[in-house]
Amino acid sequence: MDKNSLKANRRGRRRIGIRKRVSGTGERPRLSIYRSLSHVYAQIINDLDGTTIAAASSRDKDAVGTAGNTKSASDVGARLAAKAKKAGVSAVVFDRNGFRYHGRVKALADAAREAGLKF
Repeated sequence: MDKNSLKANRRGRRRIGIRKRVSGTGERPRLSIYRSLSHVYAQIINDLDGTTIAAASSRDKDAVGTAGNTKSASDVGARLAAKAKKAGVSAVVFDRNGFRYHGRVKALADAAREAGLKF
């Protein structure tokens, strides 16, 4: 196996372990993130209903800056928190989706906290 497939397998195992413990409900939905090489995506999900309450990404038309850095990730977090407040969500459960809590993931989470989400 090459290095990238090994990394993907390890991330998949971490992701499954996290999803065993983390589940979104109506009063505390799940904030799930995905970090690609050039963009960051985040959505707030109610797992009981199987619905997405709010979503934001660095590919949106109102995104700020270049897409692959922490500044754009913090912008995504702030915009997602604003959409969540508009939808009536104030507390979430954070699902880092197997990614390390570092860099763009941490920037997104900190910006969402500063904008008013509790997790």
